[in-house]
Amino acid sequence: MLRTVIRTRFAYCTNEVFTFQKKLYVSIAAPTFSKSRSHNDPRQSTELLTLSVCNQNKTDHIRNPKLPIECLPWMPTPYTDVNSPINQYKKLSKFRLTALVVITTMGGYAMAPAAFDLTTFVMCTFGTGLVSAAANAINQYHEVPFDSQMSRTKNRVLVTGQITPLKAVGFALASGATGLGMLYFGVNGLTTLLGAGNLLLYTSVYTPLKRISIFNTWVGSIVGAIPPLMGWAGCAGNLDTGAMILAGILYAWQFPHFNALSWNLRPDYSRAGYRMMAVINPDLCRRTALRYALAICGLSLLAPVVNVTNYWFALETLPLNAYFCYLAFKFYHRSDSRSSRKLFRFSLIHLPALMLLFLANKKHWYFSETLDDEKTVKSDSALISILPASPVSSLQQVLPVAVTVASR
Repeated sequence: MLRTVIRTRFAYCTNEVFTFQKKLYVSIAAPTFSKSRSHNDPRQSTELLTLSVCNQNKTDHIRNPKLPIECLPWMPTPYTDVNSPINQYKKLSKFRLTALVVITTMGGYAMAPAAFDLTTFVMCTFGTGLVSAAANAINQYHEVPFDSQMSRTKNRVLVTGQITPLKAVGFALASGATGLGMLYFGVNGLTTLLGAGNLLLYTSVYTPLKRISIFNTWVGSIVGAIPPLMGWAGCAGNLDTGAMILAGILYAWQFPHFNALSWNLRPDYSRAGYRMMAVINPDLCRRTALRYALAICGLSLLAPVVNVTNYWFALETLPLNAYFCYLAFKFYHRSDSRSSRKLFRFSLIHLPALMLLFLANKKHWYFSETLDDEKTVKSDSALISILPASPVSSLQQVLPVAVTVASR
């Protein structure tokens, strides 16, 4: 009789523990899909982990009634790899991405058909870099809950708490204001307008669109094509056909570069809720990479036609672009990690090489041009144009040379 009572009590306790554990699992898993609070809310994560510790203690108390029930609050694990403040702000500004933006801006400045001015060049370069740093800082500020779910971004300075959100916003405001000020007072209004528009486009359109539509890739490509236009406008003061060719190449390059990068990050993007082509429409992702790689070839062949470069440029870029298209075709055909990784790595070589060939084959250099009809002499106060000789008039008897003064 006593043995039967013990067995019955043991079965009841085991069933009670199992039932409690089942309820505990439901109570922890169910709130992640609650409509009242986002599953990325850190307060909810704290409450769930606190509930887990408390319920585990209750389970132990059922097994051993003598154990006290104690609910301990969850505390985050401290980030041990502490960098210097300079390195932290370099990571906040995405220094390598900002460096690539600055390089394309310098290329646009050097390709413009106008005189090279060191002061304007420096102001345009540093101003664009500061605006890019501000845009990247704002982007990271908005994406902290989503970056924490991706393996590639979970160690960013805002996610790990190395930099507080207030400091990140302050850095972005200071960088943006300083950069736009340098562009406005040191370069010209057109460059400032392009920089401000690109800052708003990246932070206010591209960043939220990443979680709404795959159209974000096209918007992001526009963002990447504007820096060379800023360099061109900073040097020449206007935008012409050559600027559009250069920006078109930068726009087309974004697709094989980013599509190859995102292909191996599909689990991360899917986990964080980003609507990327590689996740939503993989076939379109592969086709787009190949299509725009071919477009780069066409734009490179068009550059000599519109007098941006000489015809050697089309010949010299042909092997470079052909191999780029070959890798894009391999990515389209195989669609595996190896082909995507090869395409992405070569894209990092392809763009600087293409920019160097642009500079090496620039058709018109300011210091090498000779004007047959008009010779210009630059002074501190004016540009004095000495016109060719014409029939002698009564005024020319007094002034033997016709002189016109044009404002700078």
